[in-house]
Amino acid sequence: MDEVPGNAVRYRTGLAVRRAVLGDRHVDRAEVAATDFDQPFQDLITEAAWGTVWARPGFSKRERSIVTLALLAALGHDEEVAMHVRATANTGATREDICEAFLHVAIYAGVPAANRAFKIAKEVFAEMDADKAAHV
Repeated sequence: MDEVPGNAVRYRTGLAVRRAVLGDRHVDRAEVAATDFDQPFQDLITEAAWGTVWARPGFSKRERSIVTLALLAALGHDEEVAMHVRATANTGATREDICEAFLHVAIYAGVPAANRAFKIAKEVFAEMDADKAAHV
């Protein structure tokens, strides 16, 4: 993308944070897949979510990762749960952190939501472990 939309500083910050958390491969795939139809959405999440919220100094990336996973699990956003479990490799949130977050989900948002989140996390961990073993 040649033009930086909206607030250029916030967008550039957001793109850097998004890449740091989700990884270059994920962001590159999202950018290549963007069309005229959904480019405004990609710009919005880069600027607002990543350039505003994730870039704030109040929480570390680890803490934001834990909170994000709990919220996504509570709301049943399975694909986003998987994506953010993968992102913990970059945020410093541990498997123990994720377990604790999902235990909170069970109590405050319901056992079915937590059960689904645990299942997704286990699948993602298995993929991550297999990838790591393949690259050793």
